[in-house]
Amino acid sequence: MKIKALLISLLILSTSVLFIPQSQAAGKGWRYWGYFQAAPGATKWTAAMTGPTVDIADGAVEGWSFVFGADDIPSLAPAVKPSFAKICAGVKGDTDTKRIGLVIEFGSKAWAPKGESPKKTITTCVRTAKTSQGIDVLGQVTKIRAASSGLICGLGGYPAKECGVEIPTPKSLIKTK
Repeated sequence: MKIKALLISLLILSTSVLFIPQSQAAGKGWRYWGYFQAAPGATKWTAAMTGPTVDIADGAVEGWSFVFGADDIPSLAPAVKPSFAKICAGVKGDTDTKRIGLVIEFGSKAWAPKGESPKKTITTCVRTAKTSQGIDVLGQVTKIRAASSGLICGLGGYPAKECGVEIPTPKSLIKTK
């Protein structure tokens, strides 16, 4: 039951509208790792409706973005466009593996944990086994810290300790009239 509640919460966070309504502007939200995907040939990110334990096709692009979100705020997709052709340029395919583009964006200083600074965006092409899932691709590039529920808490040591904590809406995101 806890897993179902967690999945519903993540679904709400990852599929909400693209702005901060006035009524929510001074509220609270969560900072967490948002997960996005772009199928082969896609030019836009889609919020992942499942966790990263799903199969991904050769030519897909996986995206992770450390975001601030509330009930009416989406996971902000990585700013880097999911262009497999650009990300995997020069990485030749073969019959034994698949190639997956990967973007890891560490978010804004506005919602970074106190005393921490976002790292530089990682954009790379991963050659992996045909049976690899999203979590395998991610693990080939960076260290993953996850909660017992499966929620991704940290990538590459960022954030250092917390996991999906609730915080006040960052001042830079509050809209004024």
